[in-house]
Amino acid sequence: MKLDAKSTIETGKAILGIELGSTRIKAVLIDQENKPIAQGSHTWENQLVDGLWTYSIEAIWSGLQDCYADLRSNIKNLYGDVEIENLAAIGVSAMMHGYMPFNEKEEILVPFRTWRNTNTGRAAAALSELFVYNIPLRWSISHLYQAILDNEAHVKDIKFLTTLAGYVHWQLTGEKVLGIGDASGMLPIDPTTHNYSAEMVAKFDNLIAPKEYSWKLEDILPKVLSAGENAGVLTPEGSKMLDASGHLKAGIPVCPPEGDAGTGMVATNAVKQRTGNVSAGTSSFSMIVLEKDLSKPYDMIDMVTTPDGSLVAMVHCNNCTSDLNAWVNLFKEYQELLGIPVNMDEIYSKLYNIALTGDADCGGLLSYNYISGEPVTGLAEGRPLFVRSANDKFNLANFMRTHLYASVGVLKIGNDILFNEEKIKVDRITGHGGLFRTKGVGQRILAAAINSPISVMETAGEGGAWGIALLGSYLVNNEKKQSLADFLDENVFVGDAGVEISPVPEDVAGFNAYIENYKAGLPIEEAAAKFK
Repeated sequence: MKLDAKSTIETGKAILGIELGSTRIKAVLIDQENKPIAQGSHTWENQLVDGLWTYSIEAIWSGLQDCYADLRSNIKNLYGDVEIENLAAIGVSAMMHGYMPFNEKEEILVPFRTWRNTNTGRAAAALSELFVYNIPLRWSISHLYQAILDNEAHVKDIKFLTTLAGYVHWQLTGEKVLGIGDASGMLPIDPTTHNYSAEMVAKFDNLIAPKEYSWKLEDILPKVLSAGENAGVLTPEGSKMLDASGHLKAGIPVCPPEGDAGTGMVATNAVKQRTGNVSAGTSSFSMIVLEKDLSKPYDMIDMVTTPDGSLVAMVHCNNCTSDLNAWVNLFKEYQELLGIPVNMDEIYSKLYNIALTGDADCGGLLSYNYISGEPVTGLAEGRPLFVRSANDKFNLANFMRTHLYASVGVLKIGNDILFNEEKIKVDRITGHGGLFRTKGVGQRILAAAINSPISVMETAGEGGAWGIALLGSYLVNNEKKQSLADFLDENVFVGDAGVEISPVPEDVAGFNAYIENYKAGLPIEEAAAKFK
């Protein structure tokens, strides 16, 4: 029997998904048909402390509690006097990678080091060579080895090392586990065993053996779980940490914690082979689910997995819309200066759509949107830069178009390897994230960048919090014992393939011309050498 939203909440049939993103913590409550019925959010920002990007433990928990309180408040506004006391399941997701080491007393040893940090160049280069496998700067193993290279005193005291999602899940359930997709951003996963690569674990232990630490690598890593596996239940202590009001009961099943890349794949129905998705917001990344391994390692391509363990080629860019948003805010300030009421959706719509009237090659204008370092192009620190010559066609349409191009320029460089060199075949690529909020524009720009049709679903705006809620549903509602891909096809995305935009040949040629100028201005080889 189908319940209305209020009854679903009152009877404990709803499922809660929480995702800790770079700028927002978001909670989504879904019903028995996997549709969102309520949301909550909390805005936060990372801090630069002693040269490293971090979020404090206090900010994590105050943010989670505020997000959950916002969800409760919104439920009351929508459905009257109803309280969340029980749930069918909970899922926790967060930005992947980074470094959260804890000691025997379960105290964090150094402030959380996020994916955004690019101080791990020496470690990543050494491990890539040792493993014969591309190890990115932001992966947990790079952070760990860099701390060892830097002779940081805390390393000898590590008893547990995890990601942000793994940490929150541990505190809520007492279980030191991690979903396979998030785990694949700590250390490479063996696609056969669905566990950390035993060969690479052994190589790492041998590498650091002279240090004579009391731990071995596998001793300190979370246990790897695939989607649908038992990952524990909410403890009484955990319920209080999430719901400060004290209404939420313990004992609720919690699915394996996942990274934002995995939940993005779920939210866009891109876990099958020959599907892919692009997430474009503060950072951007593309995820292409492969039929087989690549022919060789590439510095620009990370190998991770879907939440159920399929191999994925990931191109991750630290920068996407932050610089673009900063320029849009200048136009907002100008409008305020003139005394004109500001509607940000209207400003974005006008500026994005005027960009489509500009020259396909942006009239010679260039933008480098590096708010932070960009490992794909070998730049260790952010240096946002807008460049033009006296003869370029400098007008508003070209100006906006070049910033839209820049937001996916690095993504194009990485994906050109997959499509042009590795000849990867893809049946469907789905876009989600802030870049696609203005209908049709970001979608058309991305289609031109990677010369492939791009679909956008209405539901993709729900994002990773919805994706992890769906993984919670997969844990408790998969009576047929279906694969994750079949469960999503038959229970969530029935008949919803989204709205597709194909690349316009003129746009593709223009973007290719733009990117050649873009790459000519990048000292990629010299900059990459600085990491090594």
